[in-house]
Amino acid sequence: MVKERARILIVGGGYVGMYTALRLQRQLKPELKRGEVEITVVSPDPYMTYQPFLPEAAAGSISPRHVVVPLRRVLDRCRIVIGEVRSIDHAKRTATLTTLATEEEGAGDEQITYDELVLAPGSVSRTLPIPGLAEFAIGFKTVEEAIGLRNHVIEQMDIASSTRDPAVRDAALTFVFVGGGYAGVEALGELEDMARYTARYYHNLKPEDMKWILVEASDRILPEVGEEMGRYTVSQLRRRNIEVRLRTRLDSCADRVAVLSDGARFPTRTVVWTAGVKPHPVLAATDLPLNERGRLRCTPQLTVDGAPHAWAAGDAAAVPDVTAEPGKETAPNAQHAVRQAKVLGDNLAHTLRGEPLETYSHKYVGSVASLGLHKGVAHVYGRKLRGYPAWFMHRVYHLSRVPTFNRKARVLAEWTLAGLFKREIVSLGSLEHPRAEFELAAGGKPPIDPKGSS
Repeated sequence: MVKERARILIVGGGYVGMYTALRLQRQLKPELKRGEVEITVVSPDPYMTYQPFLPEAAAGSISPRHVVVPLRRVLDRCRIVIGEVRSIDHAKRTATLTTLATEEEGAGDEQITYDELVLAPGSVSRTLPIPGLAEFAIGFKTVEEAIGLRNHVIEQMDIASSTRDPAVRDAALTFVFVGGGYAGVEALGELEDMARYTARYYHNLKPEDMKWILVEASDRILPEVGEEMGRYTVSQLRRRNIEVRLRTRLDSCADRVAVLSDGARFPTRTVVWTAGVKPHPVLAATDLPLNERGRLRCTPQLTVDGAPHAWAAGDAAAVPDVTAEPGKETAPNAQHAVRQAKVLGDNLAHTLRGEPLETYSHKYVGSVASLGLHKGVAHVYGRKLRGYPAWFMHRVYHLSRVPTFNRKARVLAEWTLAGLFKREIVSLGSLEHPRAEFELAAGGKPPIDPKGSS
């Protein structure tokens, strides 16, 4: 039994935050019923995004609402606070945060006190001081970005179909993706596949008119699936007339012109930035120990090293990999995050009950990646798969991992219907400016871009 009432604060509602809270709900069910434990989850969004499905959401294979898991429904025994933690003073066991009501109230930031802290804010896009990047590029970490990018690509096809200016047409049909990791390659593969299909409904557009470019600073892409599968992926992308430029960087995208380090220049209206992530800024606003990369120093038991009553996992945590040689850390990916969350939840329950802690130990078993409909690569348990088998394994694996039976059933139903009917090719870019039409009708000044095209 818990010796005294414990207040648990979980910062972040992503993989680690949601799965840890879910685990605690199950492990501490009697204590929660007796009021001996209180779990508070602070998240900027009221849902957890299953990021491996973002490329398929961008391609229209999965509805946006099925890529996310509502926290209030799943974590029914937790208190959910929609807001952002600005700083943490662990010595005083307090967290300062802002909520949706903070600005309305005008009372300043709120403070939450806690006994046990789980810090799992995840990561943010790692950007560089590249001219034009902030003004013209788009990331690929959220469902809003994925759907916005889908709308944007179809809008560019509309522009190219209706313009009489060859320069405008060429820029609209040029799509530059920066970053050869999972996010960049899968997003590029799915969107190119979607755009190729969509082109059949335009009387004056052909797939060959579109120019897709992948820019990667290193000498390989998809390092997680191995060197051989990485080379295979490059060859497959190039067979689809996708330019893959290795050992190349984006130097500028100002004035809608992508300038690469090899001297190439591409007028374009689409630059997608997926060149890595960095720890969430809130980590720097704490008094907890960080490593040289800005991640929390953790123990194999997922406690923050030298900080009692503080826990961390996932992208924000530097967790020693006990299955590898000393000094190695677990990779910041979804596979480790989900498994770490279960151990973290168990260990936190063990601590409250005075029981010994478990050590996180999981050997990375491999990776799967989708390159579009019926195309993929995989390297799992030493076995290498490509084409349809890899794509099928990708779907089966992620269907088994997406949380809740509700989401599994909905995603499976959508995949089944997608196999029976044609793809949807509708752009809903006006959703990004829902009041534009009414403001114009009411006599207001319309936005510069009333229909959402970038």
